[in-house]
Amino acid sequence: MTDETSTTSHLSVAVTTSGIDKTQTTGENNTTSSSSSGYLEWAVISIGVVGTIGNAVILYALVASKQHKKQVLIVNQNALDLFSSFFLVITYIMEVCNVNNNLTGVTGYWLCISILSGNFIWWGTNGSMVNLAIITIDRYLKVVHPIRSKKWLRPWVVYSEVAFSWFVGSVYNTILVLYSTAVIDGKCYSYAIFDSYVTNMASVVFYIWFFYVIILAIFIFCYGRILVKIRNQARVMASHNAAGPSTAQNQSNQIQSNVIKTMIFVSAFYAIAWLPYNIYYLLASTRLVPTLSFSDYGYYTIKFIAFFYTAANPFVYGTKFNPVRQILRKMIPCKKSLVQPTDCPGTSGMRTSGRRTGQTRI
Repeated sequence: MTDETSTTSHLSVAVTTSGIDKTQTTGENNTTSSSSSGYLEWAVISIGVVGTIGNAVILYALVASKQHKKQVLIVNQNALDLFSSFFLVITYIMEVCNVNNNLTGVTGYWLCISILSGNFIWWGTNGSMVNLAIITIDRYLKVVHPIRSKKWLRPWVVYSEVAFSWFVGSVYNTILVLYSTAVIDGKCYSYAIFDSYVTNMASVVFYIWFFYVIILAIFIFCYGRILVKIRNQARVMASHNAAGPSTAQNQSNQIQSNVIKTMIFVSAFYAIAWLPYNIYYLLASTRLVPTLSFSDYGYYTIKFIAFFYTAANPFVYGTKFNPVRQILRKMIPCKKSLVQPTDCPGTSGMRTSGRRTGQTRI
């Protein structure tokens, strides 16, 4: 057996036991994938485009509504989703253009471990998962332990949490890529070169446990306690309804309640959207279902669903978070045109009609 044949055989075995992206497949599987899953690659690219534009608009709305200093963690959530969505587009465009077929030298190697491996995508995606758990803990402390939270959640702590989410997302995946990725015969084989099956399984189990199971447990515990606390507070306020809280207090409570509802929805959406991906990843990597691969319709479908979460998040913030919704309304041209005629003479009837049909001022 020649050295080339031996290398190909080794890769075939290694590739069948691991993988997060299509570049882990053998040349034969790549040929099959290009003919059968090409349109699904474009579907993933379209999701990335929607996520990039949507998260950029929401970031603008957060800044324009002056919420970026009050909601630092939510701003970071959108920044991470924007980062992963942007590189999702770049990575898959390069994949569709078959850039992976002729990598040479240092440039080819760095292109492999940074973009073609999907490393930058997972920097943002994994960081987003960690940041979502941090937001959950932050809301838990503010609602369930309000006095302690004022002492603990100092501005430097919040900014440290932002840095931590980027650090964990980037360092974890970079180490994994450097350990398991190589350029062989001009092609990038990512997440494919492991010392043993046990090492590969350890990476799979750690990923699912840390980035899904633990985060999901944090959601369930924290938001469960938050909902219990809110119900108890509602009962206390109802019993003292005669005194009545101040307008400023009402507004503050409304904003806090709005943020909590939004984040509960986002967390539930995350749990549902990423469940198929983690199940598929586990079954394909452990070969419990030998027919599963990382280059067929099933893989691209569940990956589409997973990144649909990232793309849809901006629309969740836009519809659930009041300050953002108000800015987005002002950005709609037709909404602006409905307000402008109110300053013109003889338009009182138009204003009345607008109120009756629900087209009130923003």
